[in-house]
Amino acid sequence: MTEKEDSLVQEREEIAARIASFKATQDRFQRERQEYYASTLGGAWSGFQRETA
Repeated sequence: MTEKEDSLVQEREEIAARIASFKATQDRFQRERQEYYASTLGGAWSGFQRETA
């Protein structure tokens, strides 16, 4: 490969790594939101529903 092609391959690999890192971060945020809801808001909401039933 030429130097330019090598550079393009490296840039694509870097972009792919950044995208993978971003996706992993978004997945972690989603899990944390679900855990927060389950531990705090979910319990509060179920308590509210029991009182009105």
